[in-house]
Amino acid sequence: MTLEIRDPRLTAVVGAKVEFEKIAGDCLFTEGPLWHPTGKYLLWSDMPGDHLRRWSVRDGVTTFRKPCNKSNGLTWDRQGRLLACEHASSQVSRTEPDGRITSIATHYEGKQLNSPNDIVCAADGGIYFSDPPYGRADFYGVKREQELSHQSVYRAGHDPKHPTLLVDDFDRPNGLCFSLDGRRLFVNDTARKHIRVFDVKADGGLAGGRVWAETTGEGRGAPDGMKLDSAGNVYCCGPGGVHVFTPEAACLGVIKVPEPTANFAWGDDDYRSLYITASTSVYRIRVQVPGFPAL
Repeated sequence: MTLEIRDPRLTAVVGAKVEFEKIAGDCLFTEGPLWHPTGKYLLWSDMPGDHLRRWSVRDGVTTFRKPCNKSNGLTWDRQGRLLACEHASSQVSRTEPDGRITSIATHYEGKQLNSPNDIVCAADGGIYFSDPPYGRADFYGVKREQELSHQSVYRAGHDPKHPTLLVDDFDRPNGLCFSLDGRRLFVNDTARKHIRVFDVKADGGLAGGRVWAETTGEGRGAPDGMKLDSAGNVYCCGPGGVHVFTPEAACLGVIKVPEPTANFAWGDDDYRSLYITASTSVYRIRVQVPGFPAL
């Protein structure tokens, strides 16, 4: 069974069934998928292997960057530059057009960030990222003590040592995505297994933060990667695979992925392909309602 249908509306969003195409395997732990719309390729991190990989129909799987500071979440900024959350260095980096890598967030109040995990870019260019401590553990990062006493969500500033702290009452903040109009930010908490929603203020800050939905069900997995489709439906990792919610927070069902799932990204020319990073593999499925570009 590839779909757990909790509401018949799921078939109009995802389809009556899904077929999994494995485009990569034999990785240690896959994360951070990101589609390049003009280059027509997918990036993703094999985090424990310290290997940022690239896949395209033409070239298959190749190396994009190795080592990569055990990068996790990836996105493009509004100028098309690659932003990467790096577990090993506890920073958010940006790759410049000439290939130089610069730091855009490294510390808060003189202490090193925990390990930036996932990242999104607002329509005004603002960069928002989550900062749980997963990258300070063996396998997923480099084992070391945590300097900060909180796990938070930030907005990057002009100085990499002074990002703006937005919310600090999470247990394990992880995936995040904006609503279609950019007026709300969804952020999930892996440990608490729920999704919260915040209002985005005029100055880029956040207000509110009520629990919007919970991921419930059978199987391995918890809230992790999260994206919206072009109709405003929220896709979020959870038990058993990828959970699909309506804009009103009703769970339509679960895409039952063959392996525990960490993240996913929309891709291909019509953005009806969902590229899923699941443990040792990367899968592609086709859905009915398209997503949209990350830039």
